Amino acid sequence: MLEGFDAKGEPKLRPAKGAITLRQLMTHTAGFCYNMWNGDMAVYLDKTGIPAITTCKNDALKTPIMSDPGTRWEYGTNIDFVGKAIEATSGKRLDAYLRDHLFAPLGMNDTSFKISDAMRKRLVGMHARGEDGSLAAIPFELEQEPEFHMGGGGLYSTAGDYLAFEQVFLSQGRAADGAQVLKPETVALMAQNAIGDLEVRLLRTAVPASSNDAEFFPGMVKKWGLGFMISTAPVAGGRSAGSLAWAGLANTYFWIDPANGVAGVILMQLLPFADAKALAAFDGFEKAIYTALA
Repeated sequence: MLEGFDAKGEPKLRPAKGAITLRQLMTHTAGFCYNMWNGDMAVYLDKTGIPAITTCKNDALKTPIMSDPGTRWEYGTNIDFVGKAIEATSGKRLDAYLRDHLFAPLGMNDTSFKISDAMRKRLVGMHARGEDGSLAAIPFELEQEPEFHMGGGGLYSTAGDYLAFEQVFLSQGRAADGAQVLKPETVALMAQNAIGDLEVRLLRTAVPASSNDAEFFPGMVKKWGLGFMISTAPVAGGRSAGSLAWAGLANTYFWIDPANGVAGVILMQLLPFADAKALAAFDGFEKAIYTALA
């Protein structure tokens, strides 16, 4: 565990208090972080030369944790280790496992870590917002021949495919064609608070070019299940209490509202994350759907 830096600026490390569990990895309570929301980790990577997680190099996983396991919720590289665990137990690379057990059964034919020629023809480019508020196209592509596939990100997909994934959590684990992809009890378990008294916290930026400070529904207590943030209160004009949600770095957002049988996704492909105009568009999009259904 990284406890900070000494007077010479060298990292101060100590053994963690307790072993990391799979459940802690799945709930972002194992202690791992992302450098863009943790300034100490940004410094540590710079000092040690450890590559960023987006390089998809195995060395990127050789980071210390930032808190003792089970003591704090912090969004980070935890799910990348879950991906490694899946590979170790299944004997398959993560891309093949997800294809065989999730994407193919759900008809998610446009979802992959690797961009096919057909996908590339329809690929939406990434943009960055400048200081004057304007948007400019920027080069952005994740490694196409990675050392490892990121369990925590890196897939290319479409809104239609992602809605097929969300549908599973509105249908007790069934795909649109009725095929049982997850057990109903698994779906129910994933939607329950799995972090006890801990709470989902503000993501405070350490890399402003990549992310603004980010928090969904400030003032509301948020919990984490096995894969999702859980709202504990209804949103005026929008989702119900108990709704599931999260986001992607490129201002991509989704939610699943089991109480109302509603799911939505909006994909905007721009940096930095938590862009004010993108969040406003997301809020308007969500509320327009509930208004139309009223």
